[in-house]
Amino acid sequence: MAISKELLDILACPKCKGDIHLNEREDGLICDNCKLLYEIKDDIPIMLIDEAKKLD
Repeated sequence: MAISKELLDILACPKCKGDIHLNEREDGLICDNCKLLYEIKDDIPIMLIDEAKKLD
């Protein structure tokens, strides 16, 4: 089950409070401002700054 549109609409980057969007594989959420990827594990987004992966 993917993340619902309603949940995606209310989620924001915990670092900058900016918009996030699903990546192409739909296994993570990307903040373009911070260049961070928040992984989705077992249909739960891991919205912890320390757990986010930096994007190049």
